[in-house]
Amino acid sequence: MKFISVEESLRLRAQIPLVDVRSPLEFAEGNIPSAINIPLLNNEERVRVGTLYKKEGQDAAIQEGFRLVGPRLSEIVYQACNVATQGELIVHCWRGGMRSTNFAQFVEMARLQARIVKGGYKAYRQMALETFRKPWSFILLTGYTGSGKTDILHALKKAGEQVIDLEGLACHKGSAFGGLLQPPQPTTEQFQNNLFEELNRLDFSRSVWVEDESIAIGKIFMPADFWECMNKSPLVEVSVSQPARIQRLVHEYGEADRKEFLSMMTKITNKLGGQHFNVARERLLEGDMSSVMEILLTYYDKAYNNSIQKRRDRLRHTIEWDAQDVDSFVTRLLRHLNQ
Repeated sequence: MKFISVEESLRLRAQIPLVDVRSPLEFAEGNIPSAINIPLLNNEERVRVGTLYKKEGQDAAIQEGFRLVGPRLSEIVYQACNVATQGELIVHCWRGGMRSTNFAQFVEMARLQARIVKGGYKAYRQMALETFRKPWSFILLTGYTGSGKTDILHALKKAGEQVIDLEGLACHKGSAFGGLLQPPQPTTEQFQNNLFEELNRLDFSRSVWVEDESIAIGKIFMPADFWECMNKSPLVEVSVSQPARIQRLVHEYGEADRKEFLSMMTKITNKLGGQHFNVARERLLEGDMSSVMEILLTYYDKAYNNSIQKRRDRLRHTIEWDAQDVDSFVTRLLRHLNQ
């Protein structure tokens, strides 16, 4: 067996499979993207061994671990052989300790070569946190709700700019309705891992476009250092007329389940105002989504105005867009910024 750094493991994982031997629950909470979970212990067994370690010490925990793994050893080795590439694997556990070492010893008896990640998943998380602390050169794309900021970000990426789609990574569009028509959100830890993977591909010396977000996107939270850097970065505002924004929002949410939409709208009743909420609910039940969106924007536009007024010192440019040809707009946007 051979020990390698977490940096080397990330370089090699494109050629050699990365195996995470932690329990399924640990893996589900947060994992290294592309890793394959072959748990040495299941969730209940891990708790049992950990409790025994605290009560009776390491030797007792090791013996119990071997007793639990024994009946499944052939299955574990079989899975490892199936995922290995040309007889090679990269293996990690939480800290690169006992579980990954034992796993490596087991599979090497089947003539596989195992490389163990020094520091394990903990070292990967530390590397991610260090990346979040870097003084990134962000440009925050801001604007009223419905301005098409995500479409603009995608067009910027297509034009060769460096872009992080935070809402795409979070599987949520940020507002009270942001979870509609979206897949389930990842855990905060997994979101942060996915964010690190995106940042790790970028050129640190160049600017990175991100959407103007609060620290929470739905149920997940951005890394504090990363968000603090965002919170000091310059803002570029896209200005889109309200009718155009209403049209975009109807297109975006028009197919959403009415009951689910109403449930989410209920959560902002106090902010919207009882009278506005009642009218919006009536229009929703009538299927008049344009009127619903117009009423909702009375709240969201006010909230945006309050937010942008507090950050006027960071607002560098405001560019008007008719919400039509996004590629042409991005060309004009970049030309304006370069001038």
